Parts: sequence; structure tokens; C-alpha cells
Amino acid sequence: MKPLLLHYAGCSTCRKARAWLAAHDVETRERPIVDEPPTKAELAKWIAASGLPVRKWLNVSGQSYRAVARDRAAAMSDAQWMDAMSRDGKLVKRPVLVDGSRVLVGFDADSYASTFGKKHKKGD
Repeated sequence: MKPLLLHYAGCSTCRKARAWLAAHDVETRERPIVDEPPTKAELAKWIAASGLPVRKWLNVSGQSYRAVARDRAAAMSDAQWMDAMSRDGKLVKRPVLVDGSRVLVGFDADSYASTFGKKHKKGD
């Protein structure tokens, strides 16, 4: 099965990831994260598989995150954040790449190359 790429068209990091995948002949199934945010069940599975804490999944530079008052954000539990991310895909750091049991959040060419066993050139 092709890896799943959750992305946002207006996200420059997502565009870089998509370009890297295309340049390295990695076909993906794509899902617009704003229109179809990850479900709570997907988040629970993917966050565990990523090895990252819930708060590393947050898009802290986005408007949705800034809309949450700073004092409220600090007090929110992981479960509350997961619930919020399942309702608002813009809260999720992106892109999210799911390839079987491997889950990558954000884009890093070295991580993508390691995941797909592809070499990459400097500047990829």
C-alpha cells in the first residue's frame, strides 16, 4: 500500500515534502489535512508510532494554535490536544507521512531518505 501523506496546500513545508517524494519516485496517497483531519484513533496510533510526544505534533506557528490562549494551551492535557487536533487539522504540524508502522511529522530530507532507502542530494 502506498504511504499516506496528510498535507495542506498552503504549506511550504508540505510542498517541499511532496517535491522530494516526486523527485525520488515515491508514490503516495494524499489527504488534505484541513478537510480531513486525523481522527482521534489515528492520532493515538500515529503519535505512538512516531515516538514523539503529543505537543511535538502541534503546529505552534499557526493561527489555530495562537487562537488558544497561552494560559489555556499550557493547561491542556494530551487528550484535550488530541481531541482539538482531530477537529482542526491546522493544529497538526505538517506534513504527516504514514508508511505502515513508520510515521514522520514535518519534513526532513534525511528522515525521508532513511525511511524510503533513497539517496538524496544536498539541497533536496
